Amino acid sequence: MDEQIADLLNLLELEQLEVNLFRGESRDIGSPQVFGGQVLGQALTAASMTVEGRIVHSLHAYFLRRGDFNAPIVYSVDRSLDGRSFSNRRVIAIQHGQQIFNMTASFQVMEQGIEHQIAMPDVPPPEDLPDFSRPPRELFERLPEHLKRFIEKPRPFEFRMVQPFDPERPKAPPARQVWFRATSRLPDDEALHRCLLAYVSDYNLLDTATLPHGSFLSGTFQLASIDHAMWFHRPVRVDDWLLYAVESPSASGARGFARASVFSRDGRLVASTAQEGLVRVIAPRG
Repeated sequence: MDEQIADLLNLLELEQLEVNLFRGESRDIGSPQVFGGQVLGQALTAASMTVEGRIVHSLHAYFLRRGDFNAPIVYSVDRSLDGRSFSNRRVIAIQHGQQIFNMTASFQVMEQGIEHQIAMPDVPPPEDLPDFSRPPRELFERLPEHLKRFIEKPRPFEFRMVQPFDPERPKAPPARQVWFRATSRLPDDEALHRCLLAYVSDYNLLDTATLPHGSFLSGTFQLASIDHAMWFHRPVRVDDWLLYAVESPSASGARGFARASVFSRDGRLVASTAQEGLVRVIAPRG
């Protein structure tokens, strides 16, 4: 198994401190604070550890304070409901004595019902696209130092952009599609795959709101997630190619809003996401 994905799986193996109380390690991925996807994935893992016979179908979360990647995070789970078909959990993430994040998640017994979905966009397959885990060397050398540090960190997922980044024409419509998958084969555990999808869903989402105004790679934007929502529609494997179809309908008041659909390689709509975050224009840093 790839070293990065193995480390991510270890990151999601929380230590149980007490009934409904868990602790997770943190990682430095090159950003100034704990990666939001890490907190999402760990919080969903904590909630899932208190539920049996049901699978998460939705979550709604708020990022309250910056997380410190040099310290562990404690997750407190409130068992709000265990009904006949649904369970509800509220999770509070605590670090240095303060809440940094909270989330509500809903779990359901697997049931059959009506079926329909939107169509997957007609895009090239991932094999026809270059790996964009790192931008081309000529572009990388022009980036601000703080972005170089972020990009240089190895990732547990690989990404292939449908719309190539053109440094000569950095402004683009607020929509894009990105293929992604884990770097190694993973166990057959639906709950794990949904936690990993929550983790990776924080990539390539909010920065879509900057596309009409210039690339976030320019270093002229301050981005921070405010809230994040997910709906899981169908079984998913994050070690098979998934298409993230993202659009940003609005940016205003120093906030950007983005929403996305996640499709499997065979065209099934497996999940939907939405996020609003801080988007401030700042002076470029060297």
